[in-house]
Amino acid sequence: MQYLSFFVIHTDGEESAASSGKRFKHYQTLEEDTYEDSEIQKFLDDEFKRIVKRKVERNPNSAGAPTKIGRFMVEPGYELGSNQNYNLFQRLRDADSKERFIGIADELVRIYMDTSAVRGGAFIIALSKLNTYFDEPFLFLLKCDFEPKIARISDEKNLISQVEMAISARSIKSIQYPHMPEEGMLEHWELKIHQASHARYFEDFLKYVSYEKPLPEVMGEQVVEMVHQYIADKWQEDESSERREEENAVEVWAASEKRDLQEWWTPEQVEVAAAALVEQKPDLPFSFKLDSVTVKGLLADFGAAIHFAKHNGRYVVVIEGDAFQFEKGMSPVELVQPLDLVDVMPRIGSKKPSEDADSGYSYTPAGEGTSPNDDVPW
Repeated sequence: MQYLSFFVIHTDGEESAASSGKRFKHYQTLEEDTYEDSEIQKFLDDEFKRIVKRKVERNPNSAGAPTKIGRFMVEPGYELGSNQNYNLFQRLRDADSKERFIGIADELVRIYMDTSAVRGGAFIIALSKLNTYFDEPFLFLLKCDFEPKIARISDEKNLISQVEMAISARSIKSIQYPHMPEEGMLEHWELKIHQASHARYFEDFLKYVSYEKPLPEVMGEQVVEMVHQYIADKWQEDESSERREEENAVEVWAASEKRDLQEWWTPEQVEVAAAALVEQKPDLPFSFKLDSVTVKGLLADFGAAIHFAKHNGRYVVVIEGDAFQFEKGMSPVELVQPLDLVDVMPRIGSKKPSEDADSGYSYTPAGEGTSPNDDVPW
């Protein structure tokens, strides 16, 4: 540890994001000799290595992923040094004295205090070398929000006593700079941010940092681009109204959160397009709903283990595999002897959905109202 500055933030009403009563205080800045064997060292025991080793997806599976990669933004033709957030981080890393580090750390906390949603807690700015990897220091920004309603057992009379300004290592929000994609490699254009809560306020004070798009958005953009390329190849230079109608249909489809099956491409065309995406990420998730039934799998399964079909005017999904597995709630379905597929096909589309819904099926316990012709396994 080279330097560690400890600040405490207070707000008048923790739920008020724009409170005029926001204030902070610098408690202490520790150096290597004072940090060792200190209480804060025990509190943060191995936390820095845990932050560095925490896995992060460049394109997370959702926008709400707790750990993300941020990248310093610059105008075309400009170098990294033109980014204000990078410059502030680099000045902290280059600080050659305790006093200079405190001054720059104070500047950073003031920037954080100007964000729209500030919560009370401890703000820690640390500069540390991880000798296992590099000689150059890593910068860590840690935020621990005050934990509400924390108490400790006191005595037999009072039972408990309230603990004011309590913090926990379990809820630490962190920023690590520079990002280390893998051991032995540093990416000075990138940082790694972790915040488990749904609130995004910890990343808001870095105004000149952009974050990688979530995987569904990236893949969605590629799919739309594939469709546009398909239309361009199909119509060539033709600017007919039919082409414009197709292009408009694509825009409407791409902008919709809930989408129907479009039936534009053959299964072979879909499999080729899916293979191009799977090549980039083999475990790319794939999910859909058929009426009220949700199916989740991998995109690589489409055409191999998951098949779409139509029969008697109804959509059909065929899922093939080696074995069924049931979890949690038990049902009689687990006892069934599966029919051959050819025996199931005549049933598909033979009843209208309204007939299924109004079938009036009811369960009668064994021995009550049964007929001699009932063929049941009990």
